[in-house]
Amino acid sequence: MANIPSQKKRIKRSERERLENRRYTTKIKTYFHRLERAVAGSDDSQADNEHRELVQTIDKAVKRGAIHRNTGARKKSRAARVRRGAA
Repeated sequence: MANIPSQKKRIKRSERERLENRRYTTKIKTYFHRLERAVAGSDDSQADNEHRELVQTIDKAVKRGAIHRNTGARKKSRAARVRRGAA
């Protein structure tokens, strides 16, 4: 454990930031699973909604720095491919 006050503060802050990043990545995975389920169930309106939510969440995560922009682009591309498979 750190003895220096600034380092203690940094440890707390990095833990908070790590949890924030986890929230984004978990949310992205959840929306992706929902999108796949909607596509498999041939529910076009539900698939559209899930795809829109997924893309918005990915964009927010990239903006916040929770995921790298190339990772975000890759995930959006994969989501679009899955969504196209429904049409």
